[in-house]
Amino acid sequence: MGHTANPRSFQQPSLLQRLLPLLRGFDGPLIAILLALSGIGLVAMYSAGFDHGTRFFDHGRNLLLAAAILFIVAQVPPQRLMSLAPALYALGVALLVAVALFGITKKGAQRWINIGVVIQPSELLKIAMPLMLAWWFQKREGQLRAPDFLAAAALLALPVGLIMKQPDLGTALLVLASGGAIIFFAGLPWKLVLPPVLLGGLGIALIVWYEPQLCAEGVRWPVLHNYQQQRICTLLDPTRDPLGKGFHIIQGMIAIGSGGLWGKGFMSGTQTHLEFIPERTTDFIFAAYSEEFGMAGNLLLILCYLLLVWRGLAIANQAATLFGRLMAAGVAMIFFAYAFVNMGMVSGILPVVGVPLPFISYGGTAMTTLGLALGVLMSIARAQHALDGQALRPGTA
Repeated sequence: MGHTANPRSFQQPSLLQRLLPLLRGFDGPLIAILLALSGIGLVAMYSAGFDHGTRFFDHGRNLLLAAAILFIVAQVPPQRLMSLAPALYALGVALLVAVALFGITKKGAQRWINIGVVIQPSELLKIAMPLMLAWWFQKREGQLRAPDFLAAAALLALPVGLIMKQPDLGTALLVLASGGAIIFFAGLPWKLVLPPVLLGGLGIALIVWYEPQLCAEGVRWPVLHNYQQQRICTLLDPTRDPLGKGFHIIQGMIAIGSGGLWGKGFMSGTQTHLEFIPERTTDFIFAAYSEEFGMAGNLLLILCYLLLVWRGLAIANQAATLFGRLMAAGVAMIFFAYAFVNMGMVSGILPVVGVPLPFISYGGTAMTTLGLALGVLMSIARAQHALDGQALRPGTA
């Protein structure tokens, strides 16, 4: 009589068993930091967007969308991401040129284009730019010379110039920061870094010293648009136009200061709920958060961002290839730039530009970009985890 097979031996694997290989290698500390930031973001959005319709639920949806993008991009090996870099960069620059030629203008800025759906191509460059530069330096590894850094600077200057022309100073600064970080971490000599830093510091000192003359009525600065000049002058003296251009900065500083050490409490921010804080669910949500949670809440939030940057740099340090090291470090600097610029402008130490606070501010486009950046970072971490696992197996090098 023949042997009867056990039906259980032919059972299909469960959904969890199918998903486990896809989840293997995800960086635990990074996930924990992201969950903490997402939790803070949901709490802040619930209060700041309480009377803004569905902002809270939409923010939750955007967080889930970013998580889905992170999960999908994390499945792509870093080598594949590197191979896509030139095409993504070329597509992004081509779309920026198209925006300059026949883009859609809103509120005096020509930043969008209709390709069946209306998109803002500059957002693509926040990821495509560091990818392209990391690809460039990987190809030149072991033979880097001064012309290679000049070529990288030219690759960076092209999209930054096109974005500034739109004009969109906030996005241009973020693209410049992410690309500049890649060039710096690739080994840019300090003798080339210090001169522009010193010149920039000197320029800031001169603007502060001669502020009354430079910001006088009728004086126009070269290079900058008029509204950009006004933002700098308003930063130096918000009381110049307290009910107009200085209103954002003044109300932001009042809200942050009134929060004190422990804050006024959840849902108890008077500046927030009496609608004194403009854009309190988007660019100025940090002011609303500070009013309700005070310095203690701010320190917790800053700690989370510092841990996020630290974890990104740790992944960069462990990456097996130059591309992985540069890209992970570039992503870490993207988050540093986002947080630093947003908190700086709300606190009155930087000009007001359209830069959201990662995971806290409302906005689907920005959250999509964050999901892409984190997916790239997780892909690099997973690749290194796989290499470490192979090295620990018996009979492997």
